[in-house]
Amino acid sequence: MKKSIYYLLLMVATLTVASCSSKTKSEQSESVQAQSAEVLTVAQLLEKAPLLIDEEVSVEGLCTHICKHGGTKIFLMGDNDKQIIRVEADQKLAKFSPETLNAMVRVNGKLVEERIDEAYLQNWEEEIKAQTAKQHGEGGAGCATEQAARNEAPANTDQQRIDNFRTQIKERNQKDGKNYLSFYHIVADSYEIID
Repeated sequence: MKKSIYYLLLMVATLTVASCSSKTKSEQSESVQAQSAEVLTVAQLLEKAPLLIDEEVSVEGLCTHICKHGGTKIFLMGDNDKQIIRVEADQKLAKFSPETLNAMVRVNGKLVEERIDEAYLQNWEEEIKAQTAKQHGEGGAGCATEQAARNEAPANTDQQRIDNFRTQIKERNQKDGKNYLSFYHIVADSYEIID
């Protein structure tokens, strides 16, 4: 009889702990969703980015660049040129209007993380050797605005960019124990010019 009561109490305690911890996770999820519903500055978005991956976000910033190759990407800047986020139009949106350039823009879409690790860099080198790598920007070294958004060291060739990424990965691994770099961008489903 005593064993039955003991097991019953143990089960009740276990269920109570389990239900409390699931409420905590639910509350955390609701908190992240509430944060993502608000309109963020570029600085706020970049600061909260690891918590908002694959979430719908709204962000406002100054459009400093629109991709010359079809207008499918814009770059929004925050309070300074170190706070930049790339925004890509989704298939429905297709492209951004030229009027976004040098205007304050509010973008709505999903925040996406791109990880660059050694496997990514080796694949990129193989594409360069096979001459199948996509060429971006002037001279194929990538768009200068894209490099600025990633806080990359200046590079004139793809190989220099790869070498710079390897250096950054090594430094991050020594500092944080992570052997990859995280870069964030938004896949936009809507936008509006707000000024």
